[in-house]
Amino acid sequence: MTRDVAVRTGTGLLLVSATAMSVGTGWLATHQPTLALLLAVAVLVVAVGITSPVAIPLMAMPLLVVSHRFGVGPFEMTLSDWMLGIAFWPAALLTPRPLSRELRNLLWASAAYQALTLFTLVVNPSSAGIVEWFHAWLLVSGALILGWALGRSGHARLGMSLFLGACIFLAALVLVTGGARWAEGDFGPVYLDWPWSMHKNLLGSLLAVGAVIAYVRPHWLGWSPGWAWGAFWGMTLAIVMTRSEQGLVGLALGVAVVALRSRTGTGMERSRLILLLAVPALAVIYTVVREEYFSDNPHNSIRQRIDWLGESLGIWGESPVVGHGLRYWTQPDAPGTFQPPNAILEVLASAGVIGLVGFVLLMAVILVTAWRLDPGIGTVAVGVTVTRLVQSQFDLFWVSISVSVPFVVVGICLGVAACQEAQGRAGPLRHRVAVGLLR
Repeated sequence: MTRDVAVRTGTGLLLVSATAMSVGTGWLATHQPTLALLLAVAVLVVAVGITSPVAIPLMAMPLLVVSHRFGVGPFEMTLSDWMLGIAFWPAALLTPRPLSRELRNLLWASAAYQALTLFTLVVNPSSAGIVEWFHAWLLVSGALILGWALGRSGHARLGMSLFLGACIFLAALVLVTGGARWAEGDFGPVYLDWPWSMHKNLLGSLLAVGAVIAYVRPHWLGWSPGWAWGAFWGMTLAIVMTRSEQGLVGLALGVAVVALRSRTGTGMERSRLILLLAVPALAVIYTVVREEYFSDNPHNSIRQRIDWLGESLGIWGESPVVGHGLRYWTQPDAPGTFQPPNAILEVLASAGVIGLVGFVLLMAVILVTAWRLDPGIGTVAVGVTVTRLVQSQFDLFWVSISVSVPFVVVGICLGVAACQEAQGRAGPLRHRVAVGLLR
């Protein structure tokens, strides 16, 4: 009954939205043709969503890597965020019920984090803080539900392949750009300017998640060993070319956790020789850090981060319980204009000790839940979560794509587990029905 109500409500809302946008398209056609065209595309997307509940979530998967920003004021967000927000509604309203116990636990943990960060929102009100509060909910709960919708409906393979295809595309661009520069003797970090601009650290963080998925290659992904290893090493080399230290460290430790975990049912046997990947990764990082630390430039990334760590601790000390507000550094009267270069300090300075309790609870619940899943399903979730947590020790945690993508992957794994459990229950039932008919 609940499922029927959700489906009818969701379909009704989509129909109303499509009707309203269709009327708006007709009016705008004579006034603003470009906007009318965009609205017409939106109508088409909504119509597709009515026809197939997972169509919009599937379309969102390759667009989760797009960091191009648009919007107005505090509502300026990446295309990845906009697509996540759009895909969330059909995923939440029209996908299979009931939600699994594991997913509900994660959603409750997300709700606890949101509740505990309300304190800083009340004490330090700002439009940026309010938007960020809802944004954080979307990046966690919205991403989990989007992933769940794909995994539970049996579209995990296609959804994950679309995402990995987008990552491979970005890695190829980095390899081409970096290869051309290396040929000229330029071994500096690679940034992308086309088809949209991407910072080296965003590239490194995103490709590290893709590389971990390719390395695990779960059986439900359906990729051959050749494709998976090719994607893994291609993305790994691309991370090296970006010179993203946090990307390399996150990848090395994420792969290490996967390699050390039980390999039963993960799709293929894993040689622990892959742990040797950590040696060149750590050597590269040591060289870069040492070079920048002893550099004459006091404003390079390493020296700047060291200064920011100390200043962030001082800023937190001014308001240790509730912090200075979400995204406080964007405010005119902020105690500092820099971004805390560490996840723990970011949460402490923004939401205080109360917010940190919620953050630690959220991460602990996610890791424990992922670890308890069947290794053939949960290993991917464990690997990408560890990768993101490690990366965030060198930069902000709450950064759009870097947060939503790992949680979408975790949601897909939860959906796959629920889908396989449902199929397991249906199998014996079909067998009993067939036996009964034969009798």
